[in-house]
Formats: sequence, structure tokens, C-alpha cells
Amino acid sequence: MGRRCHAAAAVAALALLLTAPAASRAQAPTPAQSEAQAAYDRALADFKAILAERRRQIETKQKLPNLPGQALYLARVAVISTYKDLTDAMPSRIGKPNKFGIPPAYFDAAIEPLVDEYADIFEIMEAPPASAQDSATPFRDVVDLGAAIARAKGLAPTDAAAAGRISLGLFYAETNGKQNVRNARSNTYMGSLQTGPSEDRNGQRKWEAIKGTIATLDPALNARDDKEEARSRGTDRRFNHWTNVRDGLMNAHADLFREIPAIVKTLPDPIEQMKLFELIQIIPTPTRAALSSGDLLNYRVSNPTIMKHLRNNSIFAFGKTDRARSSASFREILGAMWLFKRKFDKAMVKYAEIKGR
Repeated sequence: MGRRCHAAAAVAALALLLTAPAASRAQAPTPAQSEAQAAYDRALADFKAILAERRRQIETKQKLPNLPGQALYLARVAVISTYKDLTDAMPSRIGKPNKFGIPPAYFDAAIEPLVDEYADIFEIMEAPPASAQDSATPFRDVVDLGAAIARAKGLAPTDAAAAGRISLGLFYAETNGKQNVRNARSNTYMGSLQTGPSEDRNGQRKWEAIKGTIATLDPALNARDDKEEARSRGTDRRFNHWTNVRDGLMNAHADLFREIPAIVKTLPDPIEQMKLFELIQIIPTPTRAALSSGDLLNYRVSNPTIMKHLRNNSIFAFGKTDRARSSASFREILGAMWLFKRKFDKAMVKYAEIKGR
């Protein structure tokens, strides 16, 4: 009799467990969490769809739309943004590290193959034109030009070497170290350092102003320059690797090379130095103001247009929290440039290889 009572009690307990509300066994997602999950699912589906569409267009040799990379880029931004919103709503969704160095709160490592496909498609769409004038030594060219320009600006050899290293970082930041590429997101910016026509002309004018000094300091480099100048005559000079790098550096960065001794003291990490010079590309006026302020890292920007430029260049661009920022210090901006770090790491490896030779 006692055994039958115990058995009946056990059955009743099991029935109660099986019929208990799901929330008592595992907490049901809140409406906000469900909405975040649905938004991420939609963004991921859209990303896969545009990847498949571009791949199909390329393989069937269809005419691509104007700026064929823009929709791809925006789809990738949406995937990272909605995943960050999802992990903000459900921190348990933060997973393992990924090979791109993206903070796990922003990126699900399971979709790494999709980003590899993204990079492959961009490489095809941005292939150099048939008329492009390649260099057999593209990386050394960047280092040599950066260092030579810095020496012409009066820097000591050690600081000039830093300018060469920083210049190589800019090459990786702009094109991932690929020379003479086009731009699938712009009809204006082209070439190894991604300059527009006016920037190219401005850089050429500035180069002519220091060419005599260059000839004195480095006759061999000056002779190479004469050869490339003649070679590029009558073409879009942005598709000559040497002249595009030279003019790009002269246009945006050469005057700031004088600040390298002070920058190195404030930012001893070479990666941070590269980030700062990339900001000269993205937000030149605030970056110069920050350098002149005497308190670079704590200098704060709050202009809505400047914040927009940062977001358009993958800084504070992902997720509602980041995009809601109305201001940021340069310390915070440098910290948010995590999408650039992998490129700068590659530049550091290449720089060590060049110097090792």
C-alpha cells in the first residue's frame, strides 16, 4: 500500500513538471529580446541574399549596378549592428572570439565564412583596370616614400622611419595592401591610397615644392620618381602605384609628419600611431586641432557632422548604443577603431619583413 502511494506521488510530481509553464523551466524572452533576435535574423538573411546576388552577377558576367559594393557594405553594417543590439539585450548570446578581431559582442564567429565571401567579392569588384601601372615593390615603395618625405620635412632618421611605418599602415587601412585598386563604393576615390582627383593634384603640387630637397637627400629615390612620373604621363596618375602613394601622402599627411616626435611620446604603440594618421584621412580638421591642443587623448569632438564621418568609417557605427553617441574623446575614438587593427597588424608584419631584408 505504501509503495503504491509513493508511486502515485511520483507520477503526480512528474505530471506537474511536464505541464508546468515553460517560463518556470527556462525564462521566456522578453518582447525586446524577441525583437532584437528578429532584427538580427532579417539582417543576416539580407546579407546572405546580397552576397549571393553579387556572386551570381559576377559569375554570369552581368553588368553590375553603379557602386556595387554599397549595398554589400550596408548589409554587413546591419549584421554587426543588429548583433550588437541582440547581445545588449541578451548578454548570454556573446560567443567566442573571431579571426577578424571584432569584439565578440559585435560579431558571431559562426558567420566568419560570410565575411570571407564578402572580402572575395570586393576584391573582384575592385580589381585594377587593365591600364594600371603596378610596382614590383609596392610595400617598400610606401615605406621609402613616407620616410623620404619625413626627412624632407626635417625629421631625424628614427622619426622618419616611423613615418615610413605609419605610411605602410595607411596603405593597408585604405586598400588592405592592394595596389591600384578601384572603389566599389565610390566613383571618386581610387588607387593605392584612395585619392580623389583634386587630392591627387594637390599632392602633386606639394611634392614639386620639396622635390629639390628629396633629390639632395636621396638621389636614387628621386631618379625612381622621375621614371614613374614619365611613365604615368597622359594617364590617370592614381593608377600608377608610386605617384598615387606619393601624392596621397603629400596631400593629407606630410605636414603632420613634423608632429611625429610628439605623437610617438603620447602614443608609443605603433598601431595607435597608425590609427591617428588614419583619422587624418577621416576627420582631418578635428585631428589637427586635437594634436594642437596639448591634450590629444582627452580632446573631445561633438560636432554632429564629425560624428557622422566617424560612423561612416566604421567607428561608433554598430548598434543603437554606439550610434546614439553625441560626442567622443580621441582616447575613445582610438579605442573604437577595432576594425582597423587587423589591417595594421598586417602592416606591422610586412614592415618587419621589409626591414629584415
